Amino acid sequence: METIETVIIGAGQAGLATAHELVGRGHECVLLERNETVGDGWRQQYDSLRLYSSVRHDSLPGMPFPGDPRSFPGKDEVAAYLQSYAAHFRLPVRLGVRVERLAGAPEGDGFVVTTDRGRIACRNVVVATGTFGRAPHVPSFAADLDPSILQLHSGQYRRPSQLRDGAVLVVGASHSGCDIAHELAEGRRTVLAGRDCGQIPVRWDTPAVHVAFPFLLFAWRHVLTRRTPVGRRMMSEIRHHGGPMLRVKREDLAARGVERHVQRVAGVTDGRPTLDDGTVLDVANIVWATGFEQRFDWIDLPVIGDDGWPREYRGVSTDVPGLFFCGLAFQYAFASMVLPGVGRDAAHVASHIAKRSAGASATRSEAEATAG
Repeated sequence: METIETVIIGAGQAGLATAHELVGRGHECVLLERNETVGDGWRQQYDSLRLYSSVRHDSLPGMPFPGDPRSFPGKDEVAAYLQSYAAHFRLPVRLGVRVERLAGAPEGDGFVVTTDRGRIACRNVVVATGTFGRAPHVPSFAADLDPSILQLHSGQYRRPSQLRDGAVLVVGASHSGCDIAHELAEGRRTVLAGRDCGQIPVRWDTPAVHVAFPFLLFAWRHVLTRRTPVGRRMMSEIRHHGGPMLRVKREDLAARGVERHVQRVAGVTDGRPTLDDGTVLDVANIVWATGFEQRFDWIDLPVIGDDGWPREYRGVSTDVPGLFFCGLAFQYAFASMVLPGVGRDAAHVASHIAKRSAGASATRSEAEATAG
């Protein structure tokens, strides 16, 4: 069995930033990435996706994000940056490796990571598998819909040409659902259903956003945190209901003619989606912008709370020494979900790993001195 000090599961922005921080502190690590290329998690998003933070705010530790500081990068630009970041710092990424199980070491301290390429023994593990997980969440009654209705989860949606002719229902009115509905409404009848998650009152299509964004970012980093009552309330809202509208606003949806319902899609009537109030929607397509599920059933350790999220604080497990997380929604603050917040979270996790390693080294030295 191979032995490595720290295994990082996932080579997205959180995993890469954590590896950079560890390597800079002189600690051995390896990143295990299931995709075949660094950045593929971004490449697989819908074509029109752009960051909500401009280039000047999107850098990971040690390497500036290229391009016009006032521009908002698209998904492929982010993917290319992450790929360049890994190559520039020669981070130890192993591609095409799927992690199947994480368990405690039989001897006690440490872990065994089982992959489709073999097993790795390690003293520390950082789970960096994504902000909200990668398993699409779709209600069970979706299976009862008429087979003639094309169904796509937002994780499968790329562009309008994927859809069949006819009306489309977008389910879920967080920022991604609003973005997709706004895009689709340009050429077809579009219905958007789901609770109103609120909206940030800053226009992303005006120069004012570049003035306002630093203030928003300050609030996201220092006010909306797990240390403050308002931050803790928002943490629960974000993790379980989704984030507010950002680039696309209510008035933008109205201007495009999007038919808006704040009721939930609650079931099926004669093969058609049905709202809470009984309204039956006759559509040819459905895009489920209903988020993803955090699935940690592959972690064979007592670390998952009743809400389905790990028991941790700022990425440090409260139950299992040596187990860490990075890239979680609201790991410390609202900013944890966006590139401008990743570096701080990664540095915090890396500092705890370094302290843990220093403590182990001191213990070994004392034991050797006693034995001598």
